[in-house]
Parts: sequence; structure tokens; C-alpha cells
Amino acid sequence: MYPVCLEISDKLCIVVGGGTVALRKVKGLLAADGKVRVISPRLVEGLARLHEEKRIEWLARGFVSGDLEGAFLVFAATDRPEVQRLVVHEAGNAGIPVNVIDAPEQCDFQVPASLRRGKLTLAVSTDGTSPAVAAMIRNQLQGRYGEEYGVLLELMAKVREYLMVRESDCEHRKILFQNVLHDDIVLWIKTGQQERLRGHLRDVLGPDIDFDFTLPGVDA
Repeated sequence: MYPVCLEISDKLCIVVGGGTVALRKVKGLLAADGKVRVISPRLVEGLARLHEEKRIEWLARGFVSGDLEGAFLVFAATDRPEVQRLVVHEAGNAGIPVNVIDAPEQCDFQVPASLRRGKLTLAVSTDGTSPAVAAMIRNQLQGRYGEEYGVLLELMAKVREYLMVRESDCEHRKILFQNVLHDDIVLWIKTGQQERLRGHLRDVLGPDIDFDFTLPGVDA
């Protein structure tokens, strides 16, 4: 499998099926701002609630030929093999990537077990061979990488924007990025040492630097 992150904001993602597996797929798509349409005669409670909240579109019937028109991604998440085969066939003919539950050999893509910290995404894939192992590793990463990494990423985005305007020498920019990423910077963020962090940024980038940021548990 070739690892890639897709931009699916406002792109139509179709999930065929209305059970618990479909619910997991839908939640992941909504977290990435996908436009979700579910095709199923019935919905589990979680999907029904999302439909009531107008967060998803629901076609309250079985899948029929032509239902994938306009889709960017497709998920076949039913417990009926004949429906799964039809979805795969339709997606293949239309050139739309399809993910098929419990059938990695039929998938054009796999959805990794993922962990989000702000704009930071950590993903674990086993090429569909063992979602349980992927989930186990994701849970281990959850304890290792806390919300402080999301804050760090926001901070470094500000640093990058600042340096791209003020520093034309690529090699010098690289050195400054490395110097900003002090060995203790994550600890300073995690423990709310805002003034220590501001002082470090001034030491590296200059005395006039003053980014607007707030550490977890620290008022602006």
C-alpha cells in the first residue's frame, strides 16, 4: 500500500451500509470534513442521530446501480456479499476508489488506525491484515503523543510563516527550525512554561518575536 493523506473536505463520500462498521467509517469521514451520503434501508442509532442532526445524507433504501455517481470515495460496509460485489463492480467501472470491509484483497485503499492532535495525524496501517494490531499500536501512541504535540505544530507553523518571509537562505532557515525545536520544547508546552518558551523563541529568532499562542491549561 502507498501511504497518502487525502483532502476530502466537501467531497462526496458514499457509505453503503447502516451498521456499526458503517458508523465508524462515517465518523472518520466527518472528522475530515467529508460530505457523507449513507445508503441503507436502516441505520443504527448513531447514524440515525447524525442524520437527524443533518450531518449526513441518508438514502433509506438498498443500493442500486448508478448510486455512486459523483462520489470521491466509496465504502462497502454491508453484511450482504451480493451487495458488496455490486458496489465493488460499480466503483471499479467508474474509477472510484473503494474500501470493502473484511475484504482487504478487494480494497483500493485501507483506512489506517489514526490519532489526531490538532493538525497532527499519526496513522498506523497493517495493509488490512490486522486492524486489531493497528488499533493496539494507535492506543500506545495515544499515551505517548498528547495534546502538546498539536500545540507544537501550531507554533511551528507560525515559525515557518515568519521565517519564510524574513529569511531567504534555505540552509539558515533549516538551522533556525532545528534550533527552535529544543530537546525540552515539548516538556515546556506540556507543563505550561509559557515564558520559558517565549524566551527560547526570542533567543533563537530575535528579541522582537512575539507569537500569539496559548499552552494547555494556561490563560492567554
